[in-house]
Amino acid sequence: MKKGILYGVGVGPGDPELLTVKAIKLIKSCDILAIPHRDSGECFAYRIAVSAVPEAKNKPILPVDMPMTRDKAVRDAAYQAGAKAVSKVLAEGKDIVFITLGDPSVYSTFSYLAPQVKNLGFDVVWVPGITSFCASAAALGSPLCTGGQELHIIPGGKNANDNIAFSGTKVFMKGDLPELLDAIRKSGQKAQAVENCSTNDERIYHKLDDIPENAGYYLVTVVKENEA
Repeated sequence: MKKGILYGVGVGPGDPELLTVKAIKLIKSCDILAIPHRDSGECFAYRIAVSAVPEAKNKPILPVDMPMTRDKAVRDAAYQAGAKAVSKVLAEGKDIVFITLGDPSVYSTFSYLAPQVKNLGFDVVWVPGITSFCASAAALGSPLCTGGQELHIIPGGKNANDNIAFSGTKVFMKGDLPELLDAIRKSGQKAQAVENCSTNDERIYHKLDDIPENAGYYLVTVVKENEA
């Protein structure tokens, strides 16, 4: 029997209209839709997908629990269980689309699942999506980098005093916001941010002092040196 293929499909940052044509085609054609959550109703990526592709509501769902924890043993056990569940379906010749926010290659749950599934002997295809930081740059109406400028994508706000010293543009994804904002102020650099980019709850902050320390989880902060 022919084996199924696992597709890691990025559904973008929130706006259903930002799904790529390829993502829509694969969601429509796949046999099973896998989600990085126990409950489809609580899965942001799933809500984006069904808004863009109403037919997705009729697809069988394979929940792949990806716990948000720093306990490596717990995470590894979850990844192994997810790979086993996915592989079982692929062995039946069914194609699976695993949907993930943004792009599957950028801080994605899929990046942990894919290698394990591949090691079990199944084909894995990565399908890019629009990242939150690219969408945020569009919302701010400003390029992330030009000419020879460096671009740094940084998870969280830990070690902010060190990371803020990088040259070029720094993009901070989520993280410890009070520490990050304090580091930016001390550096004398300018910052902008977008919260819940491309969703109905989007908030845009064009100045450092406008960024609230209690902003939500989906916050992208862009720091540029020597720019207003």
